[in-house]
Amino acid sequence: MAVLQVNPTRMELSRLKKRLKTSMRGHSLLKDKRDDLMKKFLEQVRRNKELREQVEEKIMGVYGGFAIAGAVMSPNMLEEALMLPKEQVELEVSSQNLMSVEVPVFRFSRSGAGEEDISPYGFAFTSGELDDSVAALREVLPLMLELAQMEKSAQLLAQEIEKTRRRVNALEYVQIPTLQETIKSISMKLDENERGNLARLMKIKDMMVQETIESRREAGA
Repeated sequence: MAVLQVNPTRMELSRLKKRLKTSMRGHSLLKDKRDDLMKKFLEQVRRNKELREQVEEKIMGVYGGFAIAGAVMSPNMLEEALMLPKEQVELEVSSQNLMSVEVPVFRFSRSGAGEEDISPYGFAFTSGELDDSVAALREVLPLMLELAQMEKSAQLLAQEIEKTRRRVNALEYVQIPTLQETIKSISMKLDENERGNLARLMKIKDMMVQETIESRREAGA
């Protein structure tokens, strides 16, 4: 494991220990965040799967109804019946914070037609399949918008999970081990210096004691 190129001083050792403590705390917080993101992501995926199945089932029914209507009505009559819609849909797009991720929120409103009067045509020359398909298409619109919202949210959560995972791995496998090795290296170097200083002090003490003994001998002679 690599060791940082720093001066082996006690001040540097204290600074690195504080940095290691901060890195370990950040690592713990990021792991918690990653786990919470994964939990929320799995919830989104399950809901997304349910919505997709519902939407696909309803859309298949709508396509089938339009296909039958196209078979029993002339193309010109079918096109004329759907040319001028009675209802307008307005979509409002905003966002909300979900686990520190800004995800989209879709809200829509309808105007121009009542619940019982949504068909843009009269019923005299149209088929019942066309009526059912138009009504089903109106019902599936909220599900389609919710599905789009869920899929985009899941995508953004997946990106945030990957980014958090990379940060966790960088701390766990690079930064924290490097700091630990550097702290260990500096501690060993400081201990070695202390032992060297202690040995020199002991040698100096022995020399001074020896000089004192010799001085007293000379004085006694």
